[in-house]
Parts: sequence; C-alpha cells; structure tokens
Amino acid sequence: MFPGRTNMAALGRGSAFLCLLRSNVQVLRRRGKPAGCALAKWRSVATSVAALGGGLCAVPFAQAPSLTHESLIRRAASLVTDSSATFLSQTTLALIDAITEYSKAVHTLLELQKRYLASLGRLSQTEEESIWQVMLGQRAEVSDRQEECERFEALWISALRLGETAAEAAYASGAEQASVAMRSNIEVARSQAEEARKFSRDADKKLAEAKALEIRAGAQRAAALEKSEEDVPEAYLRED
Repeated sequence: MFPGRTNMAALGRGSAFLCLLRSNVQVLRRRGKPAGCALAKWRSVATSVAALGGGLCAVPFAQAPSLTHESLIRRAASLVTDSSATFLSQTTLALIDAITEYSKAVHTLLELQKRYLASLGRLSQTEEESIWQVMLGQRAEVSDRQEECERFEALWISALRLGETAAEAAYASGAEQASVAMRSNIEVARSQAEEARKFSRDADKKLAEAKALEIRAGAQRAAALEKSEEDVPEAYLRED
C-alpha cells in the first residue's frame, strides 16, 4: 500500500462529508426548523467521518528539507566526484585500448620484417617491392598508434589529477562517502593503467627490435638493388 495515496483518499472523503454537513445545516436554517437535534446528529456523523478518514488534522504533509549552504555544497561535491569518476574510467579505458592496438601494430611490423628478411633472394623484384610498401604502411600505423597512446595518457593523467582534487574537495565539504568512493576509483584506474603499461613496455622493446631489423632489411634491399643494376650491363654485353 502507498501511505500517501491512503492519506489523500481520507482527506477527500472527509472534505466531502464536511461539505455535506454544511449544506444540510443551511437547509435546516432556511426551513426555520429547530436544528438542535439535527445538529447533534450531524456532529456524531462528523465524528464518525473523522474516525473513518483517519482525522483531518492527522494527515501528514511532507516538509521540504532544510537547504543550507553546507548541504548544497555536499551535494555539489558528490556530483563532482561522480563526474570525475566517469571521466577517469573513460580515459582509462581509452588508454588501455590504445596500448593494446599499439602493441598489436608493433608485433605485426616485427613479423613482417622477419618474413621479409627470410624471403630475400627468393622473391622477384615486384614481390619484394610490394612487401616493402606493406612494411612502410605498417610502420606508419605503429607511429600513429604510438601518438594515440601519448595523447590518451596525457588525458588520463589530467583525469587522475581531477579525481584527486574532487576527492579532497568532497572530504573537506563533509561528503566522506563520495570522497572514499572517488579514491577507490583512482586506485582501480592506477592498477589497470599500470597493468596496461606492461604491454606498452614490451611493445617498446619489440619496436626497438623492429627498427634494428628495418635497418638490416634496408641494407640488404639496397645491396640487392645494386647487384641487380650491375647485372643488367653484363647481360647486354653477353648479347653483343
């Protein structure tokens, strides 16, 4: 049951009966009849109505809470911590995804370079050129993913600082629960980011290895191109 609806129904019934009482008293007065007995009878009815409706004076009315400066500040601090927690969680997720994509791009580049080096001397010049272009495209992909990681990490650091400030403000304003929740979110975000950074550091090592292989592949490719250019005049000489 809903207490509010019950009280409102009682109030409605009581008001209806009181209106009925007033109308009957006026009728009795207009007719000039003695109204003493009738009024006594209607008073007893009114008493019954009050008992049935729970009493008009007993109907509770909700009072507005006291809106002091302190309470409003606490509410505002709670809203700030909620928004800061959302910002922090979103930037953490974006940073983790960016690191994951960066790691994938580095591993793909490394595998391409290893296959390229293993296939040198067994590929035609057209095939070799095609693979080289694919490696260059993958190298650009790695660079883009690396820049994305740096951008999201800068946003994540800003979100972390904002969360720390919001937690301090909430604690100072008396919103201890909001402050504790915000600090808990900060610890979770730090833990998740640190776990993702392990993959980032591993990708950085792989990228250094990929750069070394790229230098080696470039040197071998240049040597192969130089050799092919030297072989062309000899072929013409043999034809002559």
